[in-house]
Amino acid sequence: MFCFRLSLLLALMPLLAGCQNSRQTVQTPADQQAAFLLTPAGDTVWRVLKTDEEWRAELDARAYHILREKGTERAFTGEYWDNKKPGLYVCRACGTPLFSSETKFRSGTGWPSFYQPLNEWCVAEKPDYSYGMVRTEVLCAVCGGHLGHVFEDGPPPTGLRYCINSAALDFLPASEK
Repeated sequence: MFCFRLSLLLALMPLLAGCQNSRQTVQTPADQQAAFLLTPAGDTVWRVLKTDEEWRAELDARAYHILREKGTERAFTGEYWDNKKPGLYVCRACGTPLFSSETKFRSGTGWPSFYQPLNEWCVAEKPDYSYGMVRTEVLCAVCGGHLGHVFEDGPPPTGLRYCINSAALDFLPASEK
C-alpha cells in the first residue's frame, strides 16, 4: 500500500507543482548541451561544457558536490551568508556574473539571499521534486551548475528569495569589478 501511495504522489508531483507555483520559470534547454544561449538582447553566450573529470579537477570537493551533484551547505556556515560588502557574485564554476550585492538581503535562513538575478538570462530555473518537496531549482545558465533554489517569500519589488549556496559563488568586491 505504501508503494502505491508513493507512486501516486510521484505521479502527481508535476500537477501539484503547477498549483503551488504560479510563477513562470525560465527553463534550461532539455539537453543542456546546446553550445550557446542567446540573451534577450540577441548576444551569444557560449556555454561551458565539461566532463565530470574536468569539473572535479577544477573545483574543490565542497564546490563540486554543490555545483555538480546538487548538494547544499549547512545554514550559517557558508562564506557569504553574512557578507555586506558591495560587489558582484559570480558562478564559482565558470565565472558568469549572477547576482549584485544591491539585491542581497538578510533572509534569516543562513544562506546568501537575493531578490533578483543580475539579468534575465544568467540563471535558469527548473522544477525540483527531490526529498518529497516541490521547489524551483536555480542553475547557472552558462555551465548548468546547481546554485540553490528560489522561493516566493522574498521582499519587494519581486517577492522572490533566491536562496544560494556560498560554495557555488565567488565574490568580486566593487573595487575589482
